[in-house]
Amino acid sequence: MQSAVIVFPGSNCDRDMAVALETVSGHKPHMVWHGDSTLPPGLDVIAIPGGFSYGDYLRSGAMASRSHIIKAVIEAAGRGVRILGVCNGFQILTETGLLPGALMRNKNIHFVCKDVNLDVVNANTLFTSRYQENEAISIPVAHHDGNFFADDQTLDRLENEGQIVFRYQSDINGSSRNIAGIINQAGNVLGMMPHPERAIDAKHGGTDGLKLFESLFS
Repeated sequence: MQSAVIVFPGSNCDRDMAVALETVSGHKPHMVWHGDSTLPPGLDVIAIPGGFSYGDYLRSGAMASRSHIIKAVIEAAGRGVRILGVCNGFQILTETGLLPGALMRNKNIHFVCKDVNLDVVNANTLFTSRYQENEAISIPVAHHDGNFFADDQTLDRLENEGQIVFRYQSDINGSSRNIAGIINQAGNVLGMMPHPERAIDAKHGGTDGLKLFESLFS
């Protein structure tokens, strides 16, 4: 399976993401610059990494969501290509409308950087099939604008249609219903604030993120 990582000015997790994708797939991902207007042919997976695209000016992810490459990413999502957005990538996915809701400033107005405990709410997705339902995992977070917000109607729909994939075990940033990650209705676009690419090697503190990439390429 072929993959690509979208790189923006201010991305700082693109290489971590590339290592995770190559570790599991055995193939180096294409590194696609935000200013490109086309994607490499035959992609199965597109990853939008964490960082501070465009310095988080205006609003986190807002400027990146208007970059040249995003039109091709949206078209790829429509074709069923698997899209993974992590941290700033999640923010970008909400700004493009590929995922509902918004990521706002953390409730305590502080940057949060630590390992957090999550529950796998839905293990029946393209991104979580290697996990068990309600499995408890530990994944690092590093964000200032990770407070997921949506209106009650949208939150109820996410709950009822199984679109909530990961949930924080405790309130770390004010996110509605402790939501840490969601998928789109079609099931091929996942956005999450925690960084699974930073949890694939025991020497780096844990491997609870590895199953996500194994699921992605299975």
